[in-house]
Amino acid sequence: MKRVYLADAQPDERLAFRLILQDLKMQVVGEAADWPTALAQAPATSPDMLMVDWDLVAAGSGADLAELRMACPAAVVIVLISHLSAREQAASSAGADAFISKDETSDRVAERLRDAVASIPSK
Repeated sequence: MKRVYLADAQPDERLAFRLILQDLKMQVVGEAADWPTALAQAPATSPDMLMVDWDLVAAGSGADLAELRMACPAAVVIVLISHLSAREQAASSAGADAFISKDETSDRVAERLRDAVASIPSK
């Protein structure tokens, strides 16, 4: 079972992603509503995947995503984006492995997550 750490300021959005992840037989090993909590807690959960809201990253600067990536080097980083375009490019250049628009249908989110899981090396 793949282990996922989820960071998003919106409780309803975390719940929606948690339900999709559970349907995909993934385990949510931790959640954060702010960037400092994510930086402090995520490494201790040994996640296979980090799902982080770009607005949390941007609030702390893109360098924080690199810090989180260094703390969890084996984890695939998925950035959640509310609006595509320049943000998509910024997320990718900041070190994300992939991005998911929050406006996508749950089926499309599940598809993107399956693709991301396929890129996680087996332990």
